[in-house]
Amino acid sequence: MKTDVKIEVKGMQIALFKNNTDDYISLTDIARYKNSEESDDIIKNWMRNKNTLVFLGLWEKINNPTFKPVEFDGFSSQSGFNHFIMTPKKWIEGVNAVGIISKQGHSGGTFAHKDIAFKFASWISAEFELYLIKEFQRLKENENKKLSLGWSVKRELAKVNYKIHTDAIKQNLIPMKITQIPSKFIYASEGDILNKALFNMTAKEWREQNLKKEGNIRDYSTIEQLIVLSNLESLNAEMIKQNIAPEQRLLKLNQIAIDQMKSILGHPALKRMK
Repeated sequence: MKTDVKIEVKGMQIALFKNNTDDYISLTDIARYKNSEESDDIIKNWMRNKNTLVFLGLWEKINNPTFKPVEFDGFSSQSGFNHFIMTPKKWIEGVNAVGIISKQGHSGGTFAHKDIAFKFASWISAEFELYLIKEFQRLKENENKKLSLGWSVKRELAKVNYKIHTDAIKQNLIPMKITQIPSKFIYASEGDILNKALFNMTAKEWREQNLKKEGNIRDYSTIEQLIVLSNLESLNAEMIKQNIAPEQRLLKLNQIAIDQMKSILGHPALKRMK
């Protein structure tokens, strides 16, 4: 799980990340809108509320097949009493919750599925909730535009006949052929296998060489590299299903990247997309 992006709501930076395909929003950041020094206590006070527990329990029942209803009933029967205390950790461990997640580290805090985060925001401030929804929707619209662009890229790619245009090939865009895999090379992720195959470096290696640049290696890729990368992602997924070892996949993907880049560089259909 990795914090991917932040949106600005009423002057506050709100972190989001994707857990599988679901969007999770930082409750810690939302709570800071009400009190920047006691965000954890604000979350606890919200969670000990009986109406909140009913909502959280119903959400888990609908969305979580491993939810523990018996343990939830125990919490529910205690809610409303002055002595009752509820924390994210107690909730997660008690009912095996998936709607709320605690993250450690620099970008850590308490995160919740967007359904739950919006509910919490409404408890904090109706105005803040509306602005949060608005900024979240704007983010989703931007993501959809990027997906639409990706579809257009694939449609144009279908027009490319993969004929090698040697006179238009820019040698610096052709991936280097990998002839030997360092014995100590450990991939941080499947994404780095693709990075190594196409760019001949991992995400970490790129950052070390580009300390003054923001973003990552893919943010600075050409349209040709992004097209090849999209193809490599699909091919890598198929190889994973076939239980092909990472080292073998790397060599195969590297050769494919070289061949495809030679084929598409300089093609008229790609020139129209730039």
